[in-house]
Amino acid sequence: MNEFEVRITRKVKRDDIIQLYKDAGWWRQEYSLDPSFIDRLVCNSFCFVGAFHKKKMVGMGRSISDGASDAYILDVTVLKKYRGKGIGTRIILKILERIKSRGIDWATVIAEPGTEEFYRKAGFRVMKGFVPLRLKQRK
Repeated sequence: MNEFEVRITRKVKRDDIIQLYKDAGWWRQEYSLDPSFIDRLVCNSFCFVGAFHKKKMVGMGRSISDGASDAYILDVTVLKKYRGKGIGTRIILKILERIKSRGIDWATVIAEPGTEEFYRKAGFRVMKGFVPLRLKQRK
């Protein structure tokens, strides 16, 4: 029996998501000011995948999409103490399964430096001739 379950879900515990974001270094204090932030993050995603050990969420990933041709995978993370067990790969594969089942053939991810090999193993390649851009944040 596999001790980790990876599944598409909409039912998550707010504290589990916050812990995952903090563990990954992504949590910003202003997120705490909006009580609906976590609900919107999960429910407005095209696909939200959780990895669970017993009943605790130990990993997550999500995608946003137009539902027709393009999808973007983001926020893939696993709690540090659970890394190296194939959980992240299973999260990516579950997201890709959903994307492909909808006939979407363009899936992208903007990866953090040092994670390229992880995504290559899942079938992603560096997009030569493209530059990721981000809107400048206000101060």
